[in-house]
Amino acid sequence: MRIGFVGFGEAGFHLAKGLLANGAEEMVAYDIHSQTSGPAEIIQRRAAEASVRLVRSNAELADAADTLLSVVTCDQALAAARQTVPYLGPRHHYADLNSVSPSVKQAIAAVTQPSGARFVEIAVMAPVPPYGHTVPMLAGGHAAAAFVSMLTPLGMRIEVASSEIGVAAATKMFRSIMIKGMEALITECVLAAGRYGAAERVFASLAETYPGIDWRAMADYCVGRVVVHGERRAREMEEVAETLRTLDIEPIMAAATARRMDWSAQCGLKAHFGGQPPKSYRDLVDAVFQPAGKD
Repeated sequence: MRIGFVGFGEAGFHLAKGLLANGAEEMVAYDIHSQTSGPAEIIQRRAAEASVRLVRSNAELADAADTLLSVVTCDQALAAARQTVPYLGPRHHYADLNSVSPSVKQAIAAVTQPSGARFVEIAVMAPVPPYGHTVPMLAGGHAAAAFVSMLTPLGMRIEVASSEIGVAAATKMFRSIMIKGMEALITECVLAAGRYGAAERVFASLAETYPGIDWRAMADYCVGRVVVHGERRAREMEEVAETLRTLDIEPIMAAATARRMDWSAQCGLKAHFGGQPPKSYRDLVDAVFQPAGKD
């Protein structure tokens, strides 16, 4: 089995590393940024570490691989499919792993269908790091069962959700209301509580109400996700909000979560921390308020 990655960012890199360690032999990738100064250096370094051969076009990718995994940014998922489809045929599986709405997954399936390639929607149900290629996934579509049987021997954890396109994406999307919403809430909470020195008592009170959760550790983890992945998660929550609107549900919380995630990107927090999560929520509080002379 020859595996190709459409896009080779963080997710593709960690998936490829895990697949390499579990027996995958031939892997290739095409990323539109692989020849762009700046991103190219990171992509090339990651490709070398994961033993992935970089190619220079969608056509080369489709020629070199039978199973294609699309791991681009969510706003580019449909465009990436359209750019790849002219080079696909019946021998290909095209799996979209991006965090997009059920309707976008259905649109990608429709774009793929005329080529004869077998489309599989994949919902990645947890952050790829630290799981790597063993991150829990849901698969959807008529080709899902065959796709799962091919990838499971390489250690991937994929469960067939439905033969209907959109069910897996809906499961991931509406879970995000809770997960990303909690990240946004905790970030907002510690920003305020940290200014008053009240955060530790807030955590203690939360532990009384919801025992079994280490709220300080949860805060450290959640603010790290917002800092490092805020911009991408904002786009994902905009997808969630738009899907809720199609269901005649006002996306009050989803839209607010997207705003808090975007706030992190607009503040430049990822660059401030060198692309790494802050060591604790206190570091975030200091980064936001100390430069302005407010603390």
